[in-house]
Amino acid sequence: MAKKLLIVTDGKAGHENQSKAFCSALGYEYDCVRAGYPTRIHKALSYLVDRMGLILDFPFTIEKTDGYYAAVVCTGSTAFYPGKIAARRRGIPVAAILFPSGYKKLNFDCILAPVFDRPPAFPNIIPIPVNLTSTNDAFYETATAAFRERHTPARPAVGVIIGGPNAAATLTPDALKRDLDRLFALTEGRERWVTTSRRTPPEVEALIADYPFDYTLLFSRDTFNPIPAFVTLCERLFVTADSTGMISEAVTHGTASVEVLMTLKNTASKFGRFLHNLEKEGAVHFFDGTLGDAARKVDLTPAFERARTMLKL
Repeated sequence: MAKKLLIVTDGKAGHENQSKAFCSALGYEYDCVRAGYPTRIHKALSYLVDRMGLILDFPFTIEKTDGYYAAVVCTGSTAFYPGKIAARRRGIPVAAILFPSGYKKLNFDCILAPVFDRPPAFPNIIPIPVNLTSTNDAFYETATAAFRERHTPARPAVGVIIGGPNAAATLTPDALKRDLDRLFALTEGRERWVTTSRRTPPEVEALIADYPFDYTLLFSRDTFNPIPAFVTLCERLFVTADSTGMISEAVTHGTASVEVLMTLKNTASKFGRFLHNLEKEGAVHFFDGTLGDAARKVDLTPAFERARTMLKL
């Protein structure tokens, strides 16, 4: 029986999906086990125990599994230490996705760290410019077919992907209305599709509902995910700046030019660095009332092959 990879997850979709994308990119099936800490104090202890080089299970809880695995994959601060210990217990390599700040770095076999976190130049760290998203062609084909059952495109299309406010970004109806008015003026003759997300405020969804989009998905009413189809079918994508995940998907798949609708509170933050790095690479254009031609796609294949070598897979 072929070995699988073991994903140690904190249960957050944005983290778990990156682990799954990594496994799929390497051509491995996977099992997932959930890990967590009873209290914040237990999590704080994990940093201390790790720095002391101890192999202890007591700070965290983790689901049991009897599988036979080639390596462990973990994403996010809650999963890093349990993932490391799960690998040590089995005598197999461990990969961390995102930068494991506060934990010892060199006893991970491989770390895929976003460049906007400014990771040190350690031999086991692979800097990557984006978050990991699915690289599975079959996934995009299936998702696009599901979208076509809901909407049949009649003309070339542009897609609008709306996130929502978070610690790093704001999203107000007034600011979005300005961008949508300019967007509509610039895209005459094209179909216009829009989707909101879990974080989109009701007042923003109400604004979007007033515009004559050819396809509208309001997440509060329908949780279908049209983003893979947007990425596959649209000739241009407009994406709010608040989601590194949505932008990462837009710049790694399809052929669309990507316009960023700026919503960040601080463009000098690490999220601002993320976007400016992509702008320098020609992968995104900051929407300013004009359309850019930023259609370059990020190829993570070299990073995945380096990771494969480090993990001895």
